[in-house]
Amino acid sequence: MRLQEVGRFVAANDYDATTRSMRDLAAEAGADPAAFTRLAKAIGYSGWDALRAALTEARRPSQTSPFSGRAKGRRHGPHADVALITDKLEAEAAGLPRISASSVANAAKTLHGAKRIWIAGFRSCRSVAELLNYELRLFRADEVQIVGGSGPDDLDLGAFRADEAVVVIGFTPYTGASVRVAEAAYRAGATLIAIADSVAAPMAEGADHVLLFEAASSPGFFPSLTGAIAIAQSLAAVTFSLGGATAKKRLQDTEARLTATSIYVSEKG
Repeated sequence: MRLQEVGRFVAANDYDATTRSMRDLAAEAGADPAAFTRLAKAIGYSGWDALRAALTEARRPSQTSPFSGRAKGRRHGPHADVALITDKLEAEAAGLPRISASSVANAAKTLHGAKRIWIAGFRSCRSVAELLNYELRLFRADEVQIVGGSGPDDLDLGAFRADEAVVVIGFTPYTGASVRVAEAAYRAGATLIAIADSVAAPMAEGADHVLLFEAASSPGFFPSLTGAIAIAQSLAAVTFSLGGATAKKRLQDTEARLTATSIYVSEKG
C-alpha cells in the first residue's frame, strides 16, 4: 500500500521526479527516501536513477514531431476553446512555484560579479535571451551581449573568458547551437548558467547553475516559456538589487538618455 502511494505521487509529479533529488521528493511526499528505490525495483528497474531516467525519456517529445506530437484532438462543445485557455493558464500558474528561488538568487550573484555577461537563446528561446539582455543592459550597458547578436556565433564563442558568465536558455528539442555555446563556456572556464527544462538537458551538463522551468505540462501544441521568462526577469531584478547605488545611478542615466531622445510617448497632450 505504501509503494502504491509513492507511485501515485511520482505519477502526479513526474516533472519534479525528473528534476529534484530523491530526498526532496521524499520530504514532499511524506515518505522514506528508500521507498522510491523500492518502488523502482518493484516495477522492474535497477534503482531510482534508472526509473528517473525512464521518466525523463518519457517526457521527451519525438525528434521528428516535437510540436505536432503534443497536439491533442480538439475538444467539442460551446465552451471548448475557453476550457483549453483555462487549462493552459492553470498549468502555467502551477509551474511557477516549482522554480527554485534560492537557485535563481545564487545565479544572480554570479551575474553581479561577472566582468561580462553573455546570453544565448536560439529559435523560440531567442525571445527570452532578448528580454534578459534588454533588462540587464538598462544598468550594465557595456557588459552584456547576446551570443551571435552582432555577427556569427563562432566569433563570440572564442571570446569567452574565465571571469565572465554565460547564460544558455533551452528546452527539448534542444538546438545544437545551445550545446556548442555551453561547451565553449566550459572550455573557457567561464561560469555557465543554464535555464532549462531538465537537469538532463545537454546544454546543462557541467553548468555551475541549473535553473529549471516547466515547459511540457502546459496544454497546447508548443511548450511553455512562461517559467523561463519568469527566471530571466528574476535574474535581472536580483542582479540590479545587488548592484546597489551604482546600478541605480546607471539605470537613471539610461532613463535620462531615453527621455532625451523621446523614446517614450508623452502622456501629456
